[in-house]
Amino acid sequence: MGPLAGVRVLELAGLGPVPFAAMMLSDLGAEVIRVDRADRAGATRGSGYIMNRGRRSVAVDIKNPRGREVILRLAENCDALLEGFRPGTMERLGLGPDTCLERNPRLVFGRMTGWGQSGPLAHTAGHDLTYLALSGTLSNFARPGTTPVTPPAGMVADLGGGGLMLAFGVVSGVLEARGSGRGQVVDAAMIDGVTAFTVMLRSMMAEGRWTDAPGSNFSDGGSHYYNVYDTADGGHVAVAAVEPPFYAALLEGLGLDRARLPHQNDSDRWPEMKKLFADIFRGRTRDDWERHFDGTDACVAPVLSLTEAVDHPHSKARKTFIEHAGAVQPAPAPRFDRTPGNVTLPPRRPGADTDAVLDAAGFSGQEISTLRSEGVVG
Repeated sequence: MGPLAGVRVLELAGLGPVPFAAMMLSDLGAEVIRVDRADRAGATRGSGYIMNRGRRSVAVDIKNPRGREVILRLAENCDALLEGFRPGTMERLGLGPDTCLERNPRLVFGRMTGWGQSGPLAHTAGHDLTYLALSGTLSNFARPGTTPVTPPAGMVADLGGGGLMLAFGVVSGVLEARGSGRGQVVDAAMIDGVTAFTVMLRSMMAEGRWTDAPGSNFSDGGSHYYNVYDTADGGHVAVAAVEPPFYAALLEGLGLDRARLPHQNDSDRWPEMKKLFADIFRGRTRDDWERHFDGTDACVAPVLSLTEAVDHPHSKARKTFIEHAGAVQPAPAPRFDRTPGNVTLPPRRPGADTDAVLDAAGFSGQEISTLRSEGVVG
């Protein structure tokens, strides 16, 4: 029973940010029903997709008028609906916000798109990388004279700027609706969300502490104290000793005398300091450096693979990863001491719970049988 126990959500199955938002809501106690396509009922492909955990699945042909009626009846008993179609698609299906809110005035209608419901790019395709590019974020994944590095797919703009913002918006909308009795539309766009993530950089720009020049700032690879270095075994360590006390601990751990070195933020001397650090870090293995700095505030960490991260002592102590239905996966986050989140179900095959979901929503056995025989549900 997580903090969202009692909240009911209808998720129209989609890609990336929508299932991530639905997973987060489910992990924290919301009852989330995923609506899959009727023609995918029973499909095994994707049935092990961890991001689909925690939700029952009903398979519905939403292009069929009777299928649309099924969705509307399910939405009548929900606090929120999540959808990730291009602008106008839900309206063309007869499932737009006006129609759904007419049936359920308290419904929070969560819309997830790349570019938003309005603007010249609203109807065009995009992906994580394109949203990073247009928001100004991608330019900071570069070094002087180099092409920006392509970050891991989906994590920043799709899941962070998209799914996380959608979940936050929906929870905020549900909270407001419980006071006002009125639902509303949440327009969550990945471009908006990832742009919001640049607020710290823009704050520093306003203070004259950040520039657009790649690799010239303290935390974009420009400095020696916030960087990644090779180790003797071909591994890497990440160094992030920004504050003076942490920088002092780093220098001590590297055996360097601060009195004989340039000032930490003398940017003209950063190149030579990066070379000095690089030469030192290449002298030991990654794991040796981890042991060497263990227990200090030098802010040095080994660069682990996804597989290695699961077995790190801190991850094990915090139970950052769990094993559920035979799959190792991230634990619900954030954590609550009184109403902790929980993974209730493994990913379900599309339509695995159609009968149970419709029965709970008040459909009669005869109605379910007819809908199934006509291919409206699967």
